[in-house]
Amino acid sequence: MRDRLYIDDTRLRIRYGHPWVYDNQVLRTEGDPRPGGIVQVFDVKKGPIGQGYFNPASKIRVRMLTKDLDEPIDDGFFLRKIREAWAYRERLVDNTSCRVVFGEADGLPALVVDKFGDVIALQTLSLGMDRWKHSIVDALREVTGVTKFYERNDVPIREKEGLDQRKGFLGDPFETRFTIRENGLELAVDVAEGQKTGHFLDQRLNHAAIAPIVQDRHVLDCFTHTGGFALHAAMYGAEQVEGLDISAEAVQLATANAERNKLNDACTFRTANVFDFLTEASKSGRQWDVIVLDPPAFVKSRSALESATRGYKEINLRAMKCLPRGGFLVTCSCSQHMGPDLFRKMVADAARDAHRELREVYYGTQPPDHPIHWSIPETHYLKCLIVQVL
Repeated sequence: MRDRLYIDDTRLRIRYGHPWVYDNQVLRTEGDPRPGGIVQVFDVKKGPIGQGYFNPASKIRVRMLTKDLDEPIDDGFFLRKIREAWAYRERLVDNTSCRVVFGEADGLPALVVDKFGDVIALQTLSLGMDRWKHSIVDALREVTGVTKFYERNDVPIREKEGLDQRKGFLGDPFETRFTIRENGLELAVDVAEGQKTGHFLDQRLNHAAIAPIVQDRHVLDCFTHTGGFALHAAMYGAEQVEGLDISAEAVQLATANAERNKLNDACTFRTANVFDFLTEASKSGRQWDVIVLDPPAFVKSRSALESATRGYKEINLRAMKCLPRGGFLVTCSCSQHMGPDLFRKMVADAARDAHRELREVYYGTQPPDHPIHWSIPETHYLKCLIVQVL
């Protein structure tokens, strides 16, 4: 008899497509499921729900893989899923550089795969997925034709799964620093030392959306990281662009990217605490025509949501005070716990406190290679709002 879990799914969250079975949903087990092994999942009335991989040490006890109780979970399963994910990208995006697998949204929970030209960086963020890492690499090699692989499993979340943090080559070594193209810009990628998998691919549509508002304008790009919004602003004709980041290393990379694209005459980057900078700027009356706020995720957990929302509101309020009437605010959040409605409410609250009115120009989220699965709210994490401040 196969190992089984019986769960409480009275809200039908799992049956309707959410892949996470939490520890407090498990009613009982049958058999002796091994950590990282496959279990069959049934509801309280013994109705079959599907199969997933099991981890008794994780708060997420099971991550579902299929609704078919009899489907083999083997090398062929992962090859089929990756082939489906790649076919979707081939149809919808330029797959020269793209996210090949977006975890739960592609039916492969806790797997992240990013392709940068002829290099793939991947993360296996749970015990069950990590067990299949080499099969996944083999499948990616067959489906995409890529032969250079690097794992970026140097993330703390793995420790909650009983895994160590690690990074390194999965196969023969290669040069980990190179460049890719995004919207006509040449950008540096470092899959060994860059953040996450080496480069953020998810803002490219929002980067392009600023083109109509920046020409001949003075632009301030806060939390610039490697210069994404700043470089696009300069390419789209901004007269002057200032980029701020608290990381000196990020400022160096942004400066190098500006030089690489011959935009250094229009762009300047410097190290600064954005909160302090905007406070002093508003007090001294400094203004810009366009201000971009693209901070890191302030909300790491639901318990931190209230305090993080205050932080988001504060930087938006301070930015609005540094815009003239008719200026534009580009404001983003990549915190999955801050949903779109809460994000809009936060911006509206900031405008009221700043005694400003807003006119919406654009609302964007992540591109199609980071698909939003309607049964999994956590897959909708990125929000980008462009508003005119009146």
